[in-house]
This record gives sequence, structure tokens and C-alpha cells, in this order.
Amino acid sequence: MKKPVIGFSKLDKSQKIDWLIENYFSSNNDVKKIIKEYFNKNKKLQNLHDEFAENTISNFYLPFSVAPNFLIDDKLFTIPMVTEESSVVAAASKAAKFWLERGGFKTIVLSTEKVGQVHFFYKKDYKKLKEYFKKIKSKLLSDISFITKNMKKRGGGIKDIKLINLTDKLENYFQILATFETKDAMGANFINSCLEQFSKTFKENYDDPSDVEIIMSILSNYVPNCLVKAEVSCKINELKDESIKDPKKFAKNFIRAVKIAHIDKYRAVTHNKGIMNGIDSVIIATGNDFRAIESAAHAYASNNGTYKSLTKASIKNNIFKFSIEIPLSLGTIGGLTKLHPLANLSLKLLGEPSSKELMKITAVAGLAQNFAAIKSLITTGIQHGHMKMHLINILNLLNASDREKLKAIDYFKSNNVNYNSVNTFINRLRDV
Repeated sequence: MKKPVIGFSKLDKSQKIDWLIENYFSSNNDVKKIIKEYFNKNKKLQNLHDEFAENTISNFYLPFSVAPNFLIDDKLFTIPMVTEESSVVAAASKAAKFWLERGGFKTIVLSTEKVGQVHFFYKKDYKKLKEYFKKIKSKLLSDISFITKNMKKRGGGIKDIKLINLTDKLENYFQILATFETKDAMGANFINSCLEQFSKTFKENYDDPSDVEIIMSILSNYVPNCLVKAEVSCKINELKDESIKDPKKFAKNFIRAVKIAHIDKYRAVTHNKGIMNGIDSVIIATGNDFRAIESAAHAYASNNGTYKSLTKASIKNNIFKFSIEIPLSLGTIGGLTKLHPLANLSLKLLGEPSSKELMKITAVAGLAQNFAAIKSLITTGIQHGHMKMHLINILNLLNASDREKLKAIDYFKSNNVNYNSVNTFINRLRDV
């Protein structure tokens, strides 16, 4: 019978593992063996990993891959990607190679503004509140000078603060809406520190502080004004390779596929998930917050009230163009970007980019992934390439030997891959 535990966080790692085994597992040796397999033999590095989160008992590894041949604004990159999905890196690499021969990717950062909010309730006269905000605004800004000092040295800081009246949506509800520039830092801690000081100054200096009820002070991960755009383009007749036999038909169907993702949310969700396959893998590799990026991207995909594709495709004057516009609030300093050894390595691989440069690279990874997915869908079909990549996973599940893997890889070059067909093939080999 499972037992609750008091003070679990105060137990050492061995005690935590023993408690888990006693309450949740039947085989002590197997559990300990699996957990120990993922320990890092470098004690200093393991201690660092343990302190990234609470109650750590081991490490959870994901493949660290690279995708070469990305020509971005006439500069060649090899992009680090952390993902467990077998076809993502292969697809991105193929898209990179395809566009390498057609001028590469072009990018532009449209804006870098970030947002924070002080949420509060106020029941008295709105006119009085407006007058108070006008008077207190300069003090609100001066009271955070000790927080913004270093950020200002880097060219960032607070851009503006506004009083927002939302009483039409929720009774007595107001906001102080603040906008920020955080340069190469993602800036979450900086923004939250500023907001908490705003709330303190705002409440304490009101005639009757009890009239102002602060609910919370927190940044928003929705950053519609922290935008980057990436695109590729070429003449229609240049859209040709081993899987594209008719460039005009390909371009026409490609645009249709993107339009479907603009009008049908069922398709749009999967379409955008494919984009995030590429983006998330770079976010994780560089130690950034993929949950925040996911939330912002999907909110942006719904910014007109309908969930739609984050990419667009068009033909004009015989030129095929494919592009993405997406909010990406990224950092290259702070957090795990330098602290995690592989995140730090990723940034070095990318040439120590600024946050704007990382925005561009990450947007390109998403665009490349989406191009590769749509290209497969409208030519060979998505399963053709995906299941070929998944073949090794199936073979590993079946405990195939090196000899069996080689024979299977050769056989499935010209045969459809699925679990049953691979299982049948391996059993036949073993029966011989």
C-alpha cells in the first residue's frame, strides 16, 4: 500500500529512490539499475544537474543532434536540435539542403517588445484613479531604477506603463500594463521584479491603500510585439528534385495545403505542431523556455479569433514564396543558457548569437520543418519518410541484432514500414 511522505525534499537521493521503490516498484534491482545508468560520472556536473530542479533522482536524456547546411541571410549555420522524434532532424536537414541551392533563408526581426502586468481591483471613482496614475507614473518609474540600472547599460529597460480599465469584462478589474526591452536576456526575473515594485509603490502611495487590492504581478508570455519573420523564395521552375516532378503542380498544391491550415483548425493544429517540432528542438538545445514559446505561438495563431497556420505561401510573378511570422521571446544570457554545458555548447556552435540572431535561427528551423512536412505530405506521403526513420526504433523494441538490423534496413528500402511488417520480417529471419 502506498504511503504519503512528509519532508521528501529533505531526503538525500538514495533515500528518495528507496522510498519510490518501496511504494511504487516491485523490482528493486531493476529500478536502481535504470536510475544509475543515467547518472553522470562527473560528480561536479551531476551536482549541477541535480540543482536545476527539486527532488531529482537521475537525469532524463534526449538526443542532441545537429542539422547542417542552413544558409541564413547569406551566412552558413549548423543548428543544434534536441528532440526524440525520429524524423525531425532529418526533415530539417533536407529542407536546409533544398534551400541552400536556392538562395537560403531570409529573416528580419520585426520587434522585440515584451509585456508584464500588475493585476488589481479598485472599487472607487475611476476618474480619481486616472488622476492618481498620472501623478504616480514618474515615481513608479524612478522606484525601479535600482532594478533597471544594469539592463539600461545593455540598452534595455522599461519602455512604457499604462493604466488599463477592464471593468467591462470583470467588475472592478484594472491593470498596469508595462512594456520592456530586455536585449539578450529572456528577462523573466527582471520583468517580474519591476512589476512587483510597481505594485508596491502604486498601493502604498494611494490615499487609502486599502482601496487598491493587488491580485498579482507577473510577466505575460504572450509577446505579439516580439516578432520575427523568416522566408524562402525561388522561381517555380526551380522547385524540382527527386520527389518533385512537376514544379507547377507542386507549388499549386503546396499553397493549397497551407490554405487548408488557415481555414481548418484540425489541420492547423497538426500543421503548427510540425513547425514547433523544429522550433522547440532549438529552444531546448539553447536552454530557453519551450513552454513559454509554445504558449505564445499558439496564442498568436489565434490572434484574429480563429486558430490558423503560422506560415503563409504564395505565388506572384512566377515566384514561389513561403514564410513564417512568429513571436519568439528568447535569451542568450541568463537562465540555463550558460549554466547548462550543452546549452552553452549550442550557443557556441551558433557563433554566440544575440537574442535577435537566435530569434532568426529558431524561426528558420520552424519554417524548414514545416516546408519538409508539407513537401512530404503532397508528394510521397508523410509515412514514407517518417516510418523509415522510425524503423530503427521498432528494431530496437524487437531487440534486433546488428545483423538483423542491416538486413531489415536493406529490405525496407523498398517495402512499407510498420510494426507488424517489421516484426514479421525479424521473426522470419530468426526462424531460418
